[in-house]
Amino acid sequence: MITDFKNKTAVLTGAASGFGLECARIGARLGMNLVLADVQQDALDKAAAEIQALGAPVLAFKLDVSKAAEVEALGQAVLARFGAPHFVFNNAGVGAGGLIWENTVQDWEWVIGVNLMGVAHGVRVFTPMMLEAAAKDPAYQGHIVNTASMAGLLNAPNMGIYGASKHAVVSISETLYQDLALVTTQIGASVLCPFFVPTGITHSERNRPANTPAAKPTRSQLIGQAMSDKAVGSGKVSAAEVAQKVFDAIAANQFYIYSHPKAIATVQTRMEDIMLARNPTDPFAHKPELGVELRRALRG
Repeated sequence: MITDFKNKTAVLTGAASGFGLECARIGARLGMNLVLADVQQDALDKAAAEIQALGAPVLAFKLDVSKAAEVEALGQAVLARFGAPHFVFNNAGVGAGGLIWENTVQDWEWVIGVNLMGVAHGVRVFTPMMLEAAAKDPAYQGHIVNTASMAGLLNAPNMGIYGASKHAVVSISETLYQDLALVTTQIGASVLCPFFVPTGITHSERNRPANTPAAKPTRSQLIGQAMSDKAVGSGKVSAAEVAQKVFDAIAANQFYIYSHPKAIATVQTRMEDIMLARNPTDPFAHKPELGVELRRALRG
């Protein structure tokens, strides 16, 4: 149980918007040292200025989480400024959709690079530092939070590339939890699985690197973008509320963090499909009009 966050250090990737920025705001109010890492320089500068104005010591660091060397450089910068962190939020993520066979090699490299390898690099770079700190100080407590998605527990149609990356994050996180438990009682882990929450993820293309250029979007990708814009934009749960749930979960050592607990019913249906070896249930069974709309749009 971690109840005192004051003077503790948190590393946040994707810190300039969405959940990352809201977690930083909470951290500042709690008196934490905050390491803000993001790929978008102007947004990072703005976030760093805001968090510093709240009185928090800030290290702002521009990086692409898909690049191993850049995450390693972040680790060294954190050690030099604040020492080993107590909290790591592997939060950076990008969204992409469309029929799964229409995603280009560049789409796969970009989405897997950020959403999966970004988390892998964060775990690889920071966990050993945290374990070393724990070995030196019996009072040290740490926690790692990986941002997945409800798409890491379900397989929604027309967003397969995103789902594949987020399923992998859930898997990494569950294994991290178990692996940490083998070697320490001082460091915990959680996985954040938000549903549709307004965060800016539907505009991820703004930060797509030049070496993984986007092809002209296909019809299914345009439809997927429009549907996710609508679903995310109309989300009733705010990023700030989800960020508070994250801190509550850390304090309670709770592993699974959900923004929309009622959505778990669809996860149960998927698990029953698997256990009963039955074909996957229609994802639109509870809202058939959505399925009709999507099929019509794709076949039109």
